[in-house]
Amino acid sequence: MSKQLEGKRVAILATDGFEQAELIEPKKNLESAGAKVTVLSVAKTPKEIKGWDKTDWGKKVKVDALVGEANPSEFDVLVLPGGVMNPDKLRMDKDAVAFVRRFAETGKTVAAICHGPWTLIEAGLVQGKTITSWPSVRTDLKNAGANWVDQEVVQDGQFITSRNPDDIPAFSEKIIQVVGGSAAQARAA
Repeated sequence: MSKQLEGKRVAILATDGFEQAELIEPKKNLESAGAKVTVLSVAKTPKEIKGWDKTDWGKKVKVDALVGEANPSEFDVLVLPGGVMNPDKLRMDKDAVAFVRRFAETGKTVAAICHGPWTLIEAGLVQGKTITSWPSVRTDLKNAGANWVDQEVVQDGQFITSRNPDDIPAFSEKIIQVVGGSAAQARAA
């Protein structure tokens, strides 16, 4: 695989209850493309967070840093995995919401999948944006001013969104294309 993301830093923000495939698979795909991936979580989280694997608890993932101590300027892209529990907890955490808002203010890529856009709603970032998500988040996105569409992957400016684990290959590829494209352009200049 091409190392399109060589030198790029990715933050994945999650806590207990993240949909296992929606964190582990994009992380693996982005690392394979050369990115350095940092898993951020909330202060109440121990050194590991536990995934949800379809119908039961799944694998644990090591937490690299607390979101309240992280600086958005250290990262090139922010990824928000879904699951139901994970984004529901994150949107209630002031440090997580503040980090997402500050990160988006940099203009860098923010990618969310499944229920991940709940945190974007809480941060006040979806108004006027075309977004996709898990179908049950549709009304929340519309009520927050977003244009919801049912597509595998959607890019609207700095935001990349997808619906579910089946979309992970397209989701990961879009992140690599968008973030790696700017790296390739910088190397060519």
